[in-house]
Amino acid sequence: MLRIISALMLREMTTTHGRSAGGYLWALVEPVLGIALLSTIFGLSVKNPGLGSNFPLFYASGFLPFVMFNDMSNKIAASIRFSKPFMAYPSVTFMDAMLARAILNALTHCTVILIVICGIFVIFQLPVQVRLGPVLESLLLLVMLAFGVGTLNCYLITAFPIWERAWNIITRPLFLVSGIFFTMEMMPQAGRDILWYNPIIHCIGLFRRGLYPTYEGAYISKTYVAGVSITLLFFGLLLLLRNYRTLMEN
Repeated sequence: MLRIISALMLREMTTTHGRSAGGYLWALVEPVLGIALLSTIFGLSVKNPGLGSNFPLFYASGFLPFVMFNDMSNKIAASIRFSKPFMAYPSVTFMDAMLARAILNALTHCTVILIVICGIFVIFQLPVQVRLGPVLESLLLLVMLAFGVGTLNCYLITAFPIWERAWNIITRPLFLVSGIFFTMEMMPQAGRDILWYNPIIHCIGLFRRGLYPTYEGAYISKTYVAGVSITLLFFGLLLLLRNYRTLMEN
């Protein structure tokens, strides 16, 4: 199984980044440009960010975890379609394909987050008071959530191709309501009551708890995020196990 997953990861690395001009460099440049754009736009219109005084750090702490979840869940959802030619071999299963994409993309995004966050601290000479515990917990919960959402969508997208377009439309507002541009405490109580059910905002809040020593984020519930992730993963695996052969024949 490890050899199969390793081979699928190498294939993914070659097809996703190996054929592009910048290769893996673009995986780093893209979020940096996004953070720079957000910092410039909001820096001109807002006096201070939601936390601290550094715009790039604040927006990076929301933008990078969101991009990690979004990219991972989409990649995992397309696992069967991406690796379908190899699944004709009895030794290759849909779990191998999903795990290969999940591991590779998790490692890629964690590396990008480490480089960008460290770069911001160095460039702007910010005091380093990072709590690694909440940061690592946030990344773990993001991986769990992305794997749960991706697994369920892997079945839905493969069985009903129109679901991919519908999902992209449904989730477009997530960029605005996941806490990238604000903290939960900045919202009125009515908004907090609704946004609390968005598991991504808990992960971003937990990530910021690790970067900002004075930020606690009392609303954060790791149990809620883990529960949503496990529930989605359970139903996704159940549907895939029951319908895997049918999906492969279509």
